[in-house]
Amino acid sequence: MNAPARNLPLPDSRPASSGCLNAPVLREHGQREVFCGLTGIVWMHRKIQDAFFLIVGSRTCAHLMQSAAGVMIFAEPRFGTAIIDERDLAGLADANAELDKVVERLLKRRSDIKLLFLVGSCPSEVIKLDLSRAAQRLSRRYMPDVRVLNYSGSGIETTFTQGEDACLASLVPELPEADANGPPSLLVVGALSDIVEDQFRRLFTDLGIASVDFLPPRKSSMLPAIGPRTRCLLAQPFLSDTARALDERGGLYLPAVFPLGAEGTTLWLKAAAEAFDVPPDRFNRVIAQPEARARRALEHHHEILASKRLFLFPDSQLEPCLARFLSRELDMNIVEVGTPYLNRTHLAGELALLPEGTRLSEGQDVDRQLDRCREEKPDLVVCGLGLANPLEAEGMTTKWSIETVFTPIQGYEQAGDLAEIFARPLRRRQRLEV
Repeated sequence: MNAPARNLPLPDSRPASSGCLNAPVLREHGQREVFCGLTGIVWMHRKIQDAFFLIVGSRTCAHLMQSAAGVMIFAEPRFGTAIIDERDLAGLADANAELDKVVERLLKRRSDIKLLFLVGSCPSEVIKLDLSRAAQRLSRRYMPDVRVLNYSGSGIETTFTQGEDACLASLVPELPEADANGPPSLLVVGALSDIVEDQFRRLFTDLGIASVDFLPPRKSSMLPAIGPRTRCLLAQPFLSDTARALDERGGLYLPAVFPLGAEGTTLWLKAAAEAFDVPPDRFNRVIAQPEARARRALEHHHEILASKRLFLFPDSQLEPCLARFLSRELDMNIVEVGTPYLNRTHLAGELALLPEGTRLSEGQDVDRQLDRCREEKPDLVVCGLGLANPLEAEGMTTKWSIETVFTPIQGYEQAGDLAEIFARPLRRRQRLEV
């Protein structure tokens, strides 16, 4: 039997204060515990169906990707590693010539590849291998059959979601020019699972927004056009470089809260609806049923999450959005919101909706953050894999933050699944304590 839906704030409501919009931020510089940008290949290679991601890196890079993606030995994924070995590092071999041979063998064996990404790593940066020039050289050789691009997935001074940002930013110069006199179009930016993309496309169609594209596309032949009539709506908060590149191409950025939870999805859709002059009554009619379903799905998890204290370590850059969702829609108490990078422009809406007085931190100093976490004794800690097991051993309840990136969590239909990610470890703890 379904519990009655709680009365969440209206979509266009704002707290009386500005929340954390102007709150001070604790900026930390120290030891970090994050995956590198190569990890983004795990979800990106599934999204662009005719692309291949060739990591130019070490055996460690290859082992990381194999274990992170869980690919079995007989599978043929759309990524691989061109191994930089001792001869390359010692300068005994021509790394560019070796790379050309690897690409030639790859493209002969995989005729389905239409877009090849050369992905830089820490080792390729150490030996100063110019993958930009290599991509240009290989593109001239294999175009028009195969387009070759490059980006950096290095883990030096980055966090793992920046791999997607770098990948999409490398695509922006390849986007065709939109007709400056054509009708306005909407570009949704950020990798979404196909089912979520389809759900959003149906909602945009019902709202009367006819021209909608997604970046990245499902195939490289479907690259969307960009121009001054293009409205860009970010689906992920960690796309700073991509947004900057789209702005340089003339795209118009639409400020919006991100589509996590019932309220977040409504505000995100509302930003698009207002940009395309969708009548308010039509907007309310279109979102009414899916929003109600989302709120009913959240009710199932409200009892176990309400009033629980939450500490978010910096890892995925989704942390401010998750904190807003969990505090406003599930009544969790936020102890600290840590994030690797805080883009105040893209996160302005999220910060305004966070409870006033919430502690914000940017960057990472693991030891200091661990000290604060232990002192606060939160009910749930959201952190990276490297911290979760040690904290569990100390008696804390944890959730891997990377699960929020690998799992479809955007939109109305996934609101309950998103709440379940955080409710699950608390339910497990309850069962263990009985």
